[in-house]
Amino acid sequence: VTVSTSMPAESIALFASNNGTPLTSSYDLGESAVGYVSTRIKMGKTADVVALVKSGGKLYSAKKEVKVTIGGCGG
Repeated sequence: VTVSTSMPAESIALFASNNGTPLTSSYDLGESAVGYVSTRIKMGKTADVVALVKSGGKLYSAKKEVKVTIGGCGG
């Protein structure tokens, strides 16, 4: 999963809505950091993956459905 933003991001968090623990990762970014993170997440079933970006004291989100298939090969 990759999240990038041109906004001056303070933090970025990723959620997988159907996971037992939905918060998969959270990143606090320094003042000079670029708004970009990339990571791998483990999911047991199809769900929305939500990226939450904090910028200027406000929260912004984007979501995308990720399809999980048995064996992980699209079958």
